Amino acid sequence: MAIAPPDNGIPSDPTHPRNGFDRFFEISARGSTMSREVRGGLATFFTMAYIVVLNPLILGGAVDGDDQKLSIPALAAATALVAGLMTILMGVVGRFPMALAAGLGVNALVAFEIAPQMTWADAMGLVVIEGVLIAILVLTGLRTAVFRSVPTQLKTAIGVGIGLFLTIIGLVDAGFVRRVPDAANSTVPVGLGINGKIVSWPMLVFVVGLLVTLVLVVRRVRGAILIGILASTVLAIIVEAVAKVGPSFVDGKPNPHGWSLNVPKLPERIVDIPDLSLLGNFNVLGSWSRAGWLIPLMFVFTLLITDFFDTMGTMVAIGQEGSMLDEQGTPPRAKEILLVDSIAAAAGGAASVSSNTSYIESASGVAEGARTGVANLVAGGLFLLAMFLSPLSTVIPFEAASTALVVVGFLMMTAVRTIDWTDYEIAIPAFLTITLMPFTYSISNGIGAGIISYVLLKLAKGKAREIHPLLYAVAVLFVLYFLRGPIESALA
Repeated sequence: MAIAPPDNGIPSDPTHPRNGFDRFFEISARGSTMSREVRGGLATFFTMAYIVVLNPLILGGAVDGDDQKLSIPALAAATALVAGLMTILMGVVGRFPMALAAGLGVNALVAFEIAPQMTWADAMGLVVIEGVLIAILVLTGLRTAVFRSVPTQLKTAIGVGIGLFLTIIGLVDAGFVRRVPDAANSTVPVGLGINGKIVSWPMLVFVVGLLVTLVLVVRRVRGAILIGILASTVLAIIVEAVAKVGPSFVDGKPNPHGWSLNVPKLPERIVDIPDLSLLGNFNVLGSWSRAGWLIPLMFVFTLLITDFFDTMGTMVAIGQEGSMLDEQGTPPRAKEILLVDSIAAAAGGAASVSSNTSYIESASGVAEGARTGVANLVAGGLFLLAMFLSPLSTVIPFEAASTALVVVGFLMMTAVRTIDWTDYEIAIPAFLTITLMPFTYSISNGIGAGIISYVLLKLAKGKAREIHPLLYAVAVLFVLYFLRGPIESALA
């Protein structure tokens, strides 16, 4: 299969693909170029590379029911491996610029709620079960049907809400927005920086990087987001070399003026041999005999709902950002996209790194021009290299990568203008969807609130026939999702 030749950044005629590679990935057909796809893949990887460090810290910091811990180096290698393979698979099968890696939120659920009640192998077995169940739903067409049943304007609200969610993730990860220390006794739960001031070098790096990126975006400089990340990283390395800021925790004690995760300095060693000892360390049936049927069942249900709707929201938001949605708000090859995401969930469990899912940070790559799976080949390849170059993955600090999340959040927010705010039957569900995602730090919570309120308001107006039958079932499932705490207590 021929590789497309270098281009000048100008899309070729979509009716005449340059070669078989172009035709397969529909590069010209989607108005893209190889240079845009490469830039998009780089931007996506740089905004996601933190997961290679963060996922091992979350999973490796917890113990299972037998007081056993997972090896952090092995977790890092497996996290990079699965992310790389699944991202490439999405590029080849889904042909959609959406990368995958271990899901944040889900990994915390596995680490701090599921694993303590069983062994790590049992917990990862539940993740495998959840992934297989979602794959079955995709193959039977049910997952795609549910996706199509959601009203178009509500899908738009999902994309806008995710944009705000990305923004707050970027602001918090950079330390620009922080929880007020005495929030329990204060009417203000969060604030600017430290005591309302920008008093640390990392925060200043973030602010400078964000302003530089915004200027580049306004001037429509090609590669603005990627340039912003790299420029911020260079500045961070210089600052650390001069000021010796250090990490946010030193000897177990908080250092509010430190870098939030990665300390930006060149590593002593660049190449390292990956430890893949955790691959295949899962047990599908162990949890059911150890914890009974109720606890594993509720955990699988929670994982299922979270993965099911997070991915739907993510692919809508990315498709919306890249103008790749049809008139029903559906991206191309939706079934294939959802199938790969399901396989990734099971693969994450099989590799002991928790469920892998689609990452909204991929929108940074789309903002750089990515429109096809070629960007995934670039991002996935870099994840595979990260197995061997793990020291380099720790160079870019959150304060540099987070600039991309804030800029992409703005770009996704612009779609809010297409929602009819004069029609309360859709405006109220859209409002709840948009606001609850950032305020509850959960995509699923926002989608659930939007769907439940949409169904309720339509019924209250006597418009039951306007509701797709599948949406009733989804609303009921979300009611159970929100009430899972009381249900678990009542059945315990």
